[in-house]
Amino acid sequence: MALSHPMTLTRALIITMRPYLLFVSGITGLAGMALAGPVPGSVAIPVFLASFFSYGFGQILTDCFQTDTDALSAPYRPLTYGAVKRSSMMGLAVAGLLLCSAVFALRNPINGVLGAVAVLGLATYTPFKRRWWGGPFYNGWIVLVLALIGYFAATGPTDVPLPVSAFPLLAAVLFGYANFVLAGYFKDISADAATGYNTLPVVFGRRKAAYASDVLAGLAVLAFAAAAVLSQETGGAGIQMIPAALFGAAGIATTIRGQMLLHRNREDGLAHIPIGLVVQSYMLLLSGLVALHQPGWSFFLVLHFLVYRIVFSRRPEATQI
Repeated sequence: MALSHPMTLTRALIITMRPYLLFVSGITGLAGMALAGPVPGSVAIPVFLASFFSYGFGQILTDCFQTDTDALSAPYRPLTYGAVKRSSMMGLAVAGLLLCSAVFALRNPINGVLGAVAVLGLATYTPFKRRWWGGPFYNGWIVLVLALIGYFAATGPTDVPLPVSAFPLLAAVLFGYANFVLAGYFKDISADAATGYNTLPVVFGRRKAAYASDVLAGLAVLAFAAAAVLSQETGGAGIQMIPAALFGAAGIATTIRGQMLLHRNREDGLAHIPIGLVVQSYMLLLSGLVALHQPGWSFFLVLHFLVYRIVFSRRPEATQI
């Protein structure tokens, strides 16, 4: 049965979009922009907002293809119990993603292509989630594209090659987000096994999946370290590097804590604790990388992270992330 009351429909959209994870795409787009040097507010604000909301629309789209496993692991979501029409939600998701892509493309035509590739990736993610080797990296490259979009939106339609400093940052995005995806599977192992999603934890068990997660987490930290070393070699130093160092130290400490708890996890219903730390470590490491390239953005980065923590603590279902 479709919802008819506008406020009820709005609430359904908010729940499905996962407001507490919009900050993940927000920091990713911001990281891409940070590589471009000085960015005027008239550019940074709309590009950041489009990045921020793109995660929510992407989440709606992928949820449209995963109602089978979500019905078992996340029955509170409106799509799983028929509170909203799948076709309506898919239409809203595509419209929202197209709007975000339009904002990006107006700044740089190449983003029209990158946006289309990312939307196609989101629409085809579910088959890869069913294969243990596919889900984390398939989702990771889509988020990596968002960082590239942020960079090209900030540079505008100029023939500016990616700086060398982009590569460790993009590696941190790829491995850090892939780890979030893999850790996220720990909360849905029973539901995924029952519905044919052969994720890495389903096929190989929690212990081996946790070791695989360690590798991804380690690669993300190494990428952050490489970016910091590269910054030193290209002249970055002094008091302006303190925010990046603080974010980085907090991110590494959170990474270690999250991985330790992931190894101790034995129940789907308690997996949200280490998963939350994995998300937080991604946020902190990316914030550190942004501060590394744009120290002047540090106040906003702190505010962004604090608001994220508040919104995250108020998610509708504690065991789901």
